[in-house]
Amino acid sequence: MNKRERIYQITAILLMIDQAIKLLVSSKMHLYQSISIIPHFFSLSYVKNTGAAFSLFENHTILLTIISAIFVVIMDFYIKKEQKNFEKNEITSMGMIMGGIFGNMIDRILHHSVIDYLSFQFGSYYFPVFNFADICIVLGVILLIGYPLYKKIRK
Repeated sequence: MNKRERIYQITAILLMIDQAIKLLVSSKMHLYQSISIIPHFFSLSYVKNTGAAFSLFENHTILLTIISAIFVVIMDFYIKKEQKNFEKNEITSMGMIMGGIFGNMIDRILHHSVIDYLSFQFGSYYFPVFNFADICIVLGVILLIGYPLYKKIRK
Protein backbone atom coordinates (compact mmCIF):
# COMPACT_ATOMS: atom_id res chain seq x y z
CA MET A 1 0.00 0.00 0.00
CA ASN A 2 1.44 3.36 -0.96
CA LYS A 3 1.46 6.38 1.32
CA ARG A 4 -1.48 8.10 -0.36
CA GLU A 5 -3.60 4.97 0.00
CA ARG A 6 -2.63 4.88 3.69
CA ILE A 7 -4.02 8.43 4.14
CA TYR A 8 -7.35 7.33 2.65
CA GLN A 9 -7.33 4.16 4.76
CA ILE A 10 -6.88 6.21 7.96
CA THR A 11 -9.62 8.57 6.76
CA ALA A 12 -12.04 5.67 6.21
CA ILE A 13 -11.26 3.98 9.53
CA LEU A 14 -11.70 7.17 11.55
CA LEU A 15 -14.87 8.06 9.61
CA MET A 16 -16.38 4.64 10.42
CA ILE A 17 -15.46 4.97 14.12
CA ASP A 18 -16.98 8.46 14.22
CA GLN A 19 -20.21 7.43 12.55
CA ALA A 20 -20.53 4.28 14.69
CA ILE A 21 -20.19 6.28 17.91
CA LYS A 22 -22.71 8.89 16.71
CA LEU A 23 -25.15 6.15 15.70
CA LEU A 24 -24.77 4.54 19.12
CA VAL A 25 -25.29 7.85 20.94
CA SER A 26 -28.29 8.89 18.84
CA SER A 27 -29.96 5.48 19.10
CA LYS A 28 -29.36 4.84 22.82
CA MET A 29 -29.78 8.33 24.26
CA HIS A 30 -32.49 10.95 24.06
CA LEU A 31 -31.63 14.37 22.66
CA TYR A 32 -30.25 16.55 25.51
CA GLN A 33 -29.85 13.51 27.78
CA SER A 34 -26.67 13.54 29.84
CA ILE A 35 -25.01 10.58 31.56
CA SER A 36 -22.40 11.41 34.18
CA ILE A 37 -19.28 9.27 33.76
CA ILE A 38 -16.95 11.10 36.16
CA PRO A 39 -19.11 13.35 38.38
CA HIS A 40 -18.41 17.07 38.04
CA PHE A 41 -15.86 16.41 35.25
CA PHE A 42 -16.99 14.23 32.30
CA SER A 43 -20.40 13.31 30.88
CA LEU A 44 -21.89 11.89 27.73
CA SER A 45 -24.36 14.56 26.65
CA TYR A 46 -26.30 14.08 23.41
CA VAL A 47 -26.75 17.41 21.64
CA LYS A 48 -27.03 18.57 18.04
CA ASN A 49 -24.87 21.47 16.92
CA THR A 50 -26.02 23.45 13.89
CA GLY A 51 -22.79 25.46 13.91
CA ALA A 52 -19.08 24.79 13.81
CA ALA A 53 -16.64 24.75 16.74
CA PHE A 54 -18.05 26.56 19.79
CA SER A 55 -21.34 26.92 17.84
CA LEU A 56 -19.81 29.49 15.48
CA PHE A 57 -21.93 30.04 12.36
CA GLU A 58 -24.93 28.51 14.10
CA ASN A 59 -27.76 27.58 11.72
CA HIS A 60 -25.52 27.95 8.65
CA THR A 61 -25.48 24.23 7.84
CA ILE A 62 -25.32 24.64 4.06
CA LEU A 63 -22.40 27.08 4.28
CA LEU A 64 -20.52 24.79 6.68
CA THR A 65 -21.17 21.78 4.43
CA ILE A 66 -19.81 23.68 1.43
CA ILE A 67 -16.74 24.81 3.38
CA SER A 68 -16.15 21.21 4.51
CA ALA A 69 -16.45 19.94 0.95
CA ILE A 70 -14.01 22.59 -0.28
CA PHE A 71 -11.44 21.57 2.35
CA VAL A 72 -11.82 17.89 1.41
CA VAL A 73 -11.38 18.68 -2.31
CA ILE A 74 -8.31 20.83 -1.62
CA MET A 75 -6.74 18.18 0.60
CA ASP A 76 -7.56 15.43 -1.91
CA PHE A 77 -6.04 17.49 -4.74
CA TYR A 78 -2.90 18.12 -2.66
CA ILE A 79 -2.56 14.44 -1.74
CA LYS A 80 -2.95 13.31 -5.36
CA LYS A 81 -0.79 16.06 -6.89
CA GLU A 82 2.04 16.17 -4.35
CA GLN A 83 4.97 14.16 -5.64
CA LYS A 84 6.99 14.01 -2.43
CA ASN A 85 6.91 11.06 -0.10
CA PHE A 86 4.72 11.92 2.82
CA GLU A 87 6.24 11.41 6.25
CA LYS A 88 4.45 9.20 8.76
CA ASN A 89 3.16 12.20 10.74
CA GLU A 90 1.78 13.79 7.54
CA ILE A 91 0.01 10.58 6.58
CA THR A 92 -1.55 10.27 10.01
CA SER A 93 -2.48 13.94 10.37
CA MET A 94 -4.06 14.25 6.91
CA GLY A 95 -6.02 11.05 7.47
CA MET A 96 -7.22 12.38 10.82
CA ILE A 97 -8.25 15.76 9.42
CA MET A 98 -10.08 14.27 6.45
CA GLY A 99 -11.77 11.60 8.59
CA GLY A 100 -13.01 14.27 10.99
CA ILE A 101 -14.19 16.62 8.26
CA PHE A 102 -16.06 13.80 6.50
CA GLY A 103 -17.65 12.67 9.79
CA ASN A 104 -19.09 16.08 10.58
CA MET A 105 -19.98 16.77 6.94
CA ILE A 106 -22.02 13.56 6.75
CA ASP A 107 -23.90 14.64 9.89
CA ARG A 108 -24.66 18.03 8.38
CA ILE A 109 -25.97 16.41 5.19
CA LEU A 110 -28.04 13.71 6.94
CA HIS A 111 -29.15 15.48 10.13
CA HIS A 112 -28.72 19.21 9.30
CA SER A 113 -26.56 19.38 12.41
CA VAL A 114 -23.57 17.64 13.98
CA ILE A 115 -24.08 15.06 16.72
CA ASP A 116 -21.94 15.98 19.73
CA TYR A 117 -21.65 14.00 22.95
CA LEU A 118 -18.39 14.57 24.86
CA SER A 119 -18.95 17.04 27.70
CA PHE A 120 -16.32 18.25 30.16
CA GLN A 121 -16.77 20.45 33.20
CA PHE A 122 -13.98 22.31 34.98
CA GLY A 123 -15.38 23.74 38.20
CA SER A 124 -18.27 25.93 37.12
CA TYR A 125 -17.06 26.09 33.48
CA TYR A 126 -18.65 23.75 30.96
CA PHE A 127 -16.49 23.23 27.87
CA PRO A 128 -18.58 23.13 24.66
CA VAL A 129 -19.77 19.60 23.84
CA PHE A 130 -17.81 17.99 21.00
CA ASN A 131 -17.30 14.63 19.27
CA PHE A 132 -14.70 12.15 17.98
CA ALA A 133 -14.52 13.88 14.56
CA ASP A 134 -13.65 17.17 16.28
CA ILE A 135 -10.84 15.41 18.16
CA CYS A 136 -9.51 13.98 14.88
CA ILE A 137 -9.50 17.40 13.22
CA VAL A 138 -7.85 19.23 16.13
CA LEU A 139 -5.20 16.57 16.78
CA GLY A 140 -4.56 16.22 13.04
CA VAL A 141 -3.95 19.95 12.67
CA ILE A 142 -1.73 20.03 15.77
CA LEU A 143 0.31 17.11 14.42
CA LEU A 144 0.53 18.58 10.90
CA ILE A 145 1.75 21.97 12.17
CA GLY A 146 3.41 20.97 15.42
CA TYR A 147 5.67 18.14 14.30
CA PRO A 148 7.69 20.21 11.79
CA LEU A 149 8.08 22.94 14.42
CA TYR A 150 9.21 20.34 16.94
CA LYS A 151 11.78 19.00 14.46
CA LYS A 152 13.16 22.52 13.86
CA ILE A 153 13.44 23.24 17.57
CA ARG A 154 15.28 19.96 18.19
CA LYS A 155 17.98 20.75 15.58
